[in-house]
Amino acid sequence: MRYTVILQREEDGGYVAKVPALPGCVSQGDTRAEALANIREAAELYVEDCVAAGEPVPVESEAVEIELVGA
Repeated sequence: MRYTVILQREEDGGYVAKVPALPGCVSQGDTRAEALANIREAAELYVEDCVAAGEPVPVESEAVEIELVGA
């Protein structure tokens, strides 16, 4: 399965990572690599919990990026 991860740099350092398709799936890390490793683990656990509970595993909708010129 593939999911989009939103990675945001915090003003005071570190990163927050979110998987929009998995509600509440959020993690953080001191570095970009650490945040990505942590969100991967969080997403894997999220999916495992869905399967264990007999619930459907969320699938991602199509993601589209836009570019704003002059903003």
